[in-house]
Amino acid sequence: MLLIGIPLNSLKKNVALHYPIQRLYMRNLKIVFSLLLIAFFTSCEEESQLALEPVRFTNDSCADCPEIAISYPRAIDDTKLGRSINTAIEEEIVGLLTFADSLDVTNLDEAIASFTNGYLELKEVYPTETVDWEAKVDASVSFENNKVLSIQLDSYLFTGGAHGYTSTQFLNFDKDKGEEIDTRAFFKDLLEFKKFAETKFRDQEKIPQNAPINSTGFMFEQDSFYLPENIGLSPKGIVLLYNQYEVASYADGQIELIITYPEAKNYVTSKLKS
Repeated sequence: MLLIGIPLNSLKKNVALHYPIQRLYMRNLKIVFSLLLIAFFTSCEEESQLALEPVRFTNDSCADCPEIAISYPRAIDDTKLGRSINTAIEEEIVGLLTFADSLDVTNLDEAIASFTNGYLELKEVYPTETVDWEAKVDASVSFENNKVLSIQLDSYLFTGGAHGYTSTQFLNFDKDKGEEIDTRAFFKDLLEFKKFAETKFRDQEKIPQNAPINSTGFMFEQDSFYLPENIGLSPKGIVLLYNQYEVASYADGQIELIITYPEAKNYVTSKLKS
């Protein structure tokens, strides 16, 4: 039997072959579509990352110079957010390196000169007693999502004495508003978060829940727990960091408490849930 000039047996054979090919085509189409989706969301993820370039400074090595090493990220794009980040980081470093509070230091070069001159002036007065000064600053992005960016700035300063001083500062930015934000803006109920943080702090430091907070040797003012001035973000969670001398002795070093995002979900705003 013929159908429009095509033998029926041949038509059945062609149809039978067509279905496996169609299924294979649809399966491949699904794979391609899935790969396109992955590429799309990966592209969106990459676009949400702020473009930064590394900046490094080391002073000339000489017998009469303090050792200075500075490393930090600088936003490339000339946007409100980029300018806010660059200004905040530079102001933080300037504050660390400015040797005399009375000096009107406005930029990084002047701050480095201030630190260097402070060392040279002291060495001129006490040429045999002045030890070498040292300043190291290292800043990096500690956390970023599509709404917030957190930068951790670690520093070490030595200007004589028994030992140097190590500190960490966090700079947090609202990417939508393009400005630095107070970490209190992360929390919808700061008081309740503080209570929760105290419970976690006592567990970590092995302080009985019903005992005074300073009962094991801490030095909280008025024997009352409080959040640190430094609150930042990391991939692990919210970082509560007390610098040396803030609530403990120098020998105890920095005291760090990390509260994971799942633990903090009832206390934080949507910025930390995205």
